Amino acid sequence: MTSSLIRGRPRRARAHISALVVHTLLGALVGVTWLVLPGIAVDSGPQRPVSGALGQRDDRGTHTADLVLPVIAVVAAGALASFGFWRRRRRTTRRTAPGGAPVPAGEPPDEELDERARDALVRADGWVRVSREELGFAEARFENGAPEEIEDVRRALREAGTELAAAFRIRWRYEHGVPGEGAARRHALAGVVGRCEEAGRLLDVRAAAFDTLRGLEEGPDGGLGAALAVAEGRFRGLTARTGEAEAILRDLGERYAAPASAAVVGNVEQAKDRLVFATTRLNLARQAADDGDVGRAASRLRAAEGAIAQAGALIDGVERLRRELATAAELVPTALTGAEAEIAGARRALAGETAAHPDVTPGELRARTGHADVVLAGVRQELASGRPYDPLGLLRRIVRAVAPLAAGHAGVLPAAAAVCARAAVAGADDVVTTHGAVVGCAARTRLAEAFRCESAEDLADLVTADTLAEEARALADQDIRLHGHTPEPTSDLTAAATGALHPVPGSYGGPRTGARRGKPNEPR
Repeated sequence: MTSSLIRGRPRRARAHISALVVHTLLGALVGVTWLVLPGIAVDSGPQRPVSGALGQRDDRGTHTADLVLPVIAVVAAGALASFGFWRRRRRTTRRTAPGGAPVPAGEPPDEELDERARDALVRADGWVRVSREELGFAEARFENGAPEEIEDVRRALREAGTELAAAFRIRWRYEHGVPGEGAARRHALAGVVGRCEEAGRLLDVRAAAFDTLRGLEEGPDGGLGAALAVAEGRFRGLTARTGEAEAILRDLGERYAAPASAAVVGNVEQAKDRLVFATTRLNLARQAADDGDVGRAASRLRAAEGAIAQAGALIDGVERLRRELATAAELVPTALTGAEAEIAGARRALAGETAAHPDVTPGELRARTGHADVVLAGVRQELASGRPYDPLGLLRRIVRAVAPLAAGHAGVLPAAAAVCARAAVAGADDVVTTHGAVVGCAARTRLAEAFRCESAEDLADLVTADTLAEEARALADQDIRLHGHTPEPTSDLTAAATGALHPVPGSYGGPRTGARRGKPNEPR
């Protein structure tokens, strides 16, 4: 039910306007009266001469003093009406919200809201990623199982991830014209910012408890010493795996065509760069701990952990690609057979032997079938040539050519599409993880949508996930080329490390964590 306050507003507004009109008419009437009365006085009897400037009469017998009060009355009436109108206008532009707080008269332009939403997504994605990294190091400290309190930290991270995923989904729909109406689109941008802020708040709520669980302030004989031991152990393990990754890259180069391993060809060098940075920071953390400077030691330890996590992602990418290429190579012949069966089914539909898809015209179906035939012929020719080929590339070509003809049911094609999608999504995610400070909103938004589509089992969604992940990778690479590495690295701050740092904060938490920890932006 509408309140009496709201219902009474139109009547009060009309009454106020009526009062202004009455005041104006009364003022005009008084002025006219004063103008007419001197004329009546002149006609009613003889006039006595009056000397002086104000007492002079014109030729018609009108006294100049008689005009003063009428003019004042008219001016006063006009001033009263103008004041009323100005007061009403001021009330309109300074309306208050139901709680009494003034509502801003103007809103930021759409471009500013859009920029604010994009910036919020980048920052929130950084918070979630860095928090996940540090949580992994914290869990590794507890060999006999993490304490029950850490489950609250995990839950907060999951909830923050859910809020972030919802924000990315709103952004994706916004970029594709949903919603379409202007006010609703502004509301969508506000929703993106609000969900990102909620993600940061959820992390901030548990940040202090997480610090207590890590116990980095306990010094080298307590939590700090244990955390340094975990980081140094991972560092040594990655140093050994780096040599193995080099051997894997050489093997991939000999076994497959060059495009097969192009996505990870620089991973080993980048991993070495980060490990150099990590060992420097670990040494500085040890020195600070020995000097009793626990705060500086914890900051340098977190910097080393970030570099170690990125090096791990780079090495993992090389090892994962070897497995994906082997799986794809086994699937290519089977996928080729399944694709040929789908094309045969499409031809039967064109011949009227089976029902065609209701949303596809015969001409369109014929064009799709012809395109798939050409693609499969090229795949067969490449396989028969005996030259090294890119198994993932061939599998992707088969899936994309035949997917418009397939029904999307379970079978070899959805399985092949899932292999391609997982490879593309994981590769793009590695790029964002290892170059977090320079990858913008466009790449992250497409990657988030690719993650969402990848979880589906439908063939069309898997193909979409694969395509979006490739777009995200291309956009991320473009951001890296534009903003990536510093030209002159130093012994303590290498070019790759500075180009790959995450947005603030450098530890578990959201926007308030940096202020609480003092110096979160110390170079990692």
